[in-house]
Amino acid sequence: MIDSINEILQKEAQAVLNIPITDAYEQAVDLIVEQVYNKGGKLVTSGMGKAGQIAMNIATTFCSTGIPAVFLHPSEAQHGDLGILQENDLLLLISNSGKTREIVELTELAHTLNPALKFIVITANPDSPLAKESDVCISTGNPKEVCPLGLTPTTSTTMMTVIGDILVVESMKKTGFTIEDYSKRHHGGYLGKKSRDLCK
Repeated sequence: MIDSINEILQKEAQAVLNIPITDAYEQAVDLIVEQVYNKGGKLVTSGMGKAGQIAMNIATTFCSTGIPAVFLHPSEAQHGDLGILQENDLLLLISNSGKTREIVELTELAHTLNPALKFIVITANPDSPLAKESDVCISTGNPKEVCPLGLTPTTSTTMMTVIGDILVVESMKKTGFTIEDYSKRHHGGYLGKKSRDLCK
């Protein structure tokens, strides 16, 4: 099992290193800062299944670092939750295939509500319908899943998480987010205490 674990770690680490680095990152960060930080909108993340769980995590991380964000479940959006979208909001959509029906439908519904709404997509398929309709497309590099069946979202969700981290960190740099800013948003627990101690 040790050899198998080492192989999994090597494959996932190599997949991270192989994520394509393009100007899409700068475009995405500029869009997030412009729409949310400058214009007062919010970042609305979405995805189905495992991608949705990653989208939810990205939203909470953005919230604690100065970019107001919420997760919108694509199915619930069709039953009224779409109303959370407001002027200057920005969608961050995650779909490994770039063809996820619920996410494609979400973009159509969102644009019916607000034709000017912009969106960023994180996908393994930059030639997908979702990617082609996006304002900014960030590719995961389409790595093979380490799952022995080649099906279970494993490596792909790692890539999504890492890309989300990049967007958060670069947005923090762009907005000049400080430890004082962090401490105001994170009062409880170890991190809250540590951030307040660092402010002294």
